[in-house]
Amino acid sequence: MRVNDRVFGMLMLILAVAYGWEATQFPVPFGGHESVGPETFPIMLSIILGISSIYMMVRPDPDEKWAPVAMLVELAIVVLAMLAFAWAIEPIGFMPAAALVVSFLCWRMGASISKSVMTGVISSVAIFFLFNHVLELALPLGLLEF
Repeated sequence: MRVNDRVFGMLMLILAVAYGWEATQFPVPFGGHESVGPETFPIMLSIILGISSIYMMVRPDPDEKWAPVAMLVELAIVVLAMLAFAWAIEPIGFMPAAALVVSFLCWRMGASISKSVMTGVISSVAIFFLFNHVLELALPLGLLEF
């Protein structure tokens, strides 16, 4: 896996550089520059991806066996949950969609149903408040829109 990790790290580093450069090419929003504009999060993601890629190339994991089928099924469930979230965010809104997906994923990781629901609701409300009121980036309300 050492060679595979280094090759994958190099490909991810190329992706990070391209993604970050593309983010800097976004047009200036109407009204001039803002402290948090449309390029902020893509640039942050490209920096994190770049650092992770360099780490993967410098310190690759030792050779390991492939994950068992049960783990691959769990990963597929997570991917499907993320796709469902992406689909549901517009029609039902960010808070209900995030609460559902976070609750489901917490439950899949072994938390009790009550703790999963509590985590989902608290995290979705906190993230919604952070984006809408602190960063002033609107998230869709969906069903909560009156």
